[in-house]
Amino acid sequence: MRAIWITHHGGLDALEVRESPDPVPLPGQVRIATRAVGLNYAEVMARRGTYPDAPRPPCVLGYEGAGEIDRVGPGVDPGLVGRRVVYMSRFGGQASHVCVDTDYSAPIPPDMGFEDAAALPVNFITAFHVLERVWRLREGDRVLVHMAAGGVGTAVLQMCRHVPDVVTFGTAAADKFDFVRAQGCTHPIDYRTEDYAEVVRRLTDGQGVDLVLDPLGGMEQWKKGYSLLRPGGLLVIFGLAQVVQGGRRAIIGLLRELKKDPPFTPLSLLDDNRGVAGVNIGHLWEHAQLVRREGLAVIDLCGRGRIRPHMGSRYPFSRVAEAHEELESGRNAGKILLIPD
Repeated sequence: MRAIWITHHGGLDALEVRESPDPVPLPGQVRIATRAVGLNYAEVMARRGTYPDAPRPPCVLGYEGAGEIDRVGPGVDPGLVGRRVVYMSRFGGQASHVCVDTDYSAPIPPDMGFEDAAALPVNFITAFHVLERVWRLREGDRVLVHMAAGGVGTAVLQMCRHVPDVVTFGTAAADKFDFVRAQGCTHPIDYRTEDYAEVVRRLTDGQGVDLVLDPLGGMEQWKKGYSLLRPGGLLVIFGLAQVVQGGRRAIIGLLRELKKDPPFTPLSLLDDNRGVAGVNIGHLWEHAQLVRREGLAVIDLCGRGRIRPHMGSRYPFSRVAEAHEELESGRNAGKILLIPD
């Protein structure tokens, strides 16, 4: 098989495509010949050494992809060979052949292509988990989502537009406004030239929003988002993109700051009638049935035309450094896919 390796922590030179013997599925597993795999910001962080969950290099990362089952392990129905599936993997997914437990693979509908399927798991399950389990989106809600042109932001906007009278605010660069509007964003906000908090307050007559989705992170960012919440509102933290761009020193600085001056306390939440939640789909790995149930719901929504992943760039494995560079720079709109070559 061919796989994308991170050989050491560092720049784009840390990425290398290597060949090795095809993996053999264990009991309860299937092996998938991949046709497309997803690239997420977690892989960029892991390459730079700022993603605490990642294995130490040299390692193969990757959470999601799609392909065809070409072999099954002991105890698995051999009739599954040849089935088109989407899969999730806790690392090791960016390879031409991937072994996963059967709970972490699901059939692809006949009218869905491999690339659409590969773009669904991480971004759309995260969005579904936030909107349907953590928050439970309701008619008339106001939602602020950061990085609205990214994978999770796009998924959130698409899901929100099918609930009556939901108003969405999305931060994005001005050149991506047409894109985020097409995904369902009511009010795009240029984070480069405007203070999004001031814009939200102006557009809501000072009332604020019900839900803030924050993948950026950082003390000031959290305080700002929290301040925009209406009574009963919720700040959902699902990333630290802004912090990790500053490297290890920024992360250490944030941890020290939190020890001295936490932005929220049980008493402040009580007094303010607001809430804070965290979401990390990778840390739900031991809850296979929950993740599978939400994944099947996402596939169903896609099959009914209510959501559809937006394809950004596609790169062969041999050009993985270019894919990382595009995602790291923030130029992408939608999902970046890697194709085995």
